[in-house]
Amino acid sequence: MGTMYRASDMTPDSLDDVRRLAENARGFITDIYQHWTAGWYGQCYDSYHICIDKDGSIYIMCDQFTERKSHTWRRNTNAVGITLCCCGDATAGSDPDGEDINLGTEPPTMEQIEVMAQVTAILADEFDLSLNNSNHVMTHCEAAFKDDYGPGSGDPETRWDLWKLPDYCGDGSMKDGGQLIRDKAAWYQAEWRGEHAGD
Repeated sequence: MGTMYRASDMTPDSLDDVRRLAENARGFITDIYQHWTAGWYGQCYDSYHICIDKDGSIYIMCDQFTERKSHTWRRNTNAVGITLCCCGDATAGSDPDGEDINLGTEPPTMEQIEVMAQVTAILADEFDLSLNNSNHVMTHCEAAFKDDYGPGSGDPETRWDLWKLPDYCGDGSMKDGGQLIRDKAAWYQAEWRGEHAGD
């Protein structure tokens, strides 16, 4: 999982800092992977480029997004890894649709999910990556499904980060995590371009 740093010992970064680093990495990044640390609030790990804490604080764990980190098995080249600091005791049962997920005592917060979407929106915009599908912008769970070590595979290294997330801004029910984040990211892109004016 990399070296752990306490968020309380670091200074938070801003969305402008994310955009500045993304601008410097244009043409080099082809994929964005979204995770949770399977740790606790306030614990940031340097195996990701960006960590997002409970209150939505952003911590950039690198000097440049072209730095190769060890966030996603066999998918780290030309990729940025973003993570939520949470889910240390989360569990998923045997339901193939993820209906028996328990996000534990430190689940993803609404602030974390919204900031994950904002960061994703900025990175996808700067790297010219589409949010319309999960080919280049995906959760670790979606990558694990594609690479045959996701839920139901029987692989002891199963990864299910962000498989399902609560739709806090909707009806509160559990939704497909990757699609929820991509939809929110697309909404933020449109909002920042002024496309929601008059709605």
